Amino acid sequence: MTNLVLLRHGQSEWNKLGKFTGWVDVDLSPEGCKEAISAGERLRKEGMTFDLVYTSVLKRAIRTTWLALERMDRMYLPIQNSWRLNERHYGALQGLSKEEMTKVHGKEAVHAWRRGYDVRPPALDSTDPMNPRFDPRYRGVDPAELPSCESLKDTLERVLPYWNKEILPQVLAGRDVLVSAHGNSLRALVKHLDGISDEKIADLNIPTGIPLVYEMKGETVQGHRYLASEEELDKATQKAAAVR
Repeated sequence: MTNLVLLRHGQSEWNKLGKFTGWVDVDLSPEGCKEAISAGERLRKEGMTFDLVYTSVLKRAIRTTWLALERMDRMYLPIQNSWRLNERHYGALQGLSKEEMTKVHGKEAVHAWRRGYDVRPPALDSTDPMNPRFDPRYRGVDPAELPSCESLKDTLERVLPYWNKEILPQVLAGRDVLVSAHGNSLRALVKHLDGISDEKIADLNIPTGIPLVYEMKGETVQGHRYLASEEELDKATQKAAAVR
């Protein structure tokens, strides 16, 4: 049996402020750092070991990875970064308050942007300085592949090729893998792994800082569990629903 562990980064500064974050490179809040360290402690106590680690190119996921591995005393593990594991791109909403956008656009519109599977938020203009084509971390990526906004469906469509080409072969080779990423890139992966319908994925929330362990036999999921008590998980899931 092979272990595939999914870890959502700890609370970010903009999670704390209730802002749409997306691809903006916001760091962890002090609480988020504590959550990342706690995740590493949970993995250490469980006796988890990994052969390699995957994360995004955004610092809140990268720092979560570092802090968790440091707590596990596994900082030597190879880490591969990919933009394909980035958070969902929230387009022109990035940096804006969710509460304020609800007042301006209405509850239904904001709910659809946040929860709808195939609903895209307003796009960034191609000349906007926040457009990823101006960001040096994406210099080697075909500009045609860089989004100006994304639905969860779009996020799944960019995550899956990376899963199939890079991560799944390691799982099939019997290697234990940690994927430390974001709420929506992980929701997309969970949708694929668990065969969740387009309708039901809207109800799925992944808590910050609590490892989700998948037991894999080849590419088949044998079972999965969070490394947390039911009480901890309930509280963390409610919190995740509020910041998504």
